[in-house]
Amino acid sequence: MAKIRAGVLSLLVVAIAALPAWAGGAEPAPAKTPTAADQARADIKATFGYVPLMMNAVPDVALPGAWAEFKGLALNPQTALPGKIKDAIGLAVASQIPCKYCVYAHTQFMMLEGASAEEVKEAIMVAAMDRHWSAIFNGMNLDEKAFKADVDKWIDAGKKMAAGKMAPPKPMAVTDAKSAMADMQQYFGYVPDFMKRIPEASLPGAWIEFRDFELGETALPPKYKDLISIGIAGQIPCKYCVIADTEFAKADGATDQEISEAIMMGALTRHWSTVLNGAALDEKAFKADIDKLVKNLKKMMAAKK
Repeated sequence: MAKIRAGVLSLLVVAIAALPAWAGGAEPAPAKTPTAADQARADIKATFGYVPLMMNAVPDVALPGAWAEFKGLALNPQTALPGKIKDAIGLAVASQIPCKYCVYAHTQFMMLEGASAEEVKEAIMVAAMDRHWSAIFNGMNLDEKAFKADVDKWIDAGKKMAAGKMAPPKPMAVTDAKSAMADMQQYFGYVPDFMKRIPEASLPGAWIEFRDFELGETALPPKYKDLISIGIAGQIPCKYCVIADTEFAKADGATDQEISEAIMMGALTRHWSTVLNGAALDEKAFKADIDKLVKNLKKMMAAKK
């Protein structure tokens, strides 16, 4: 019996040693090492004060890169483009996707950056104009080389006017196709072939809108309207618009860096629009989340001042 008791006691000692930590006696499990996604969420919280819904819609494996790009471009105050214009590009792209989530977010962010109600409306109008002319250019299946030559003529005419080598256009009442083409002659020195192919019923209105908004002085400077257009054209996509808007932007003083950032803001808006729509986020909850985000950012901006 003594041998049996000794054997039983030995088994009990072994069993007790093998008990899990919650039974007492064992060392606690080592702390979990933060993953790249955990670190990204910590940085998001430090930046915004919490983790917004849109960030929670991204899978862990993609979150570090998605956040790094968003923070590096959209939130970076040191980029070539000011924050207001980056969000104007976001709003314009979102308007013609269309993406209700992005429209709401970029409108709020534009106003946070100091945009006026007129600038917000104009950003949307740039999108409408790009879609309008993209449909015309692509529908007509224009020769790309000939179109590029037209663009060069427009820019050359602008340079001649600026240098006093070409008379500036005089105010003209456009009432029909004939007067519209006469007005174009003032601006460009000729009438582009694609304009001649537009139905006479449409031409006067199409030209007046283009002249007054694209060529006229508005709340948004010409360079920024061109850059917003580039962001839109790159993701329609419209090769004709990319060609024209890039050349117009350069003629209006845009740098290569500004052009590159405009393209990337268009891509970034498309990226997040896909995430938000794919996740089918509740629209009311999303808007409340953006309002909270804007409120937090206002507090942070006030604290920095």
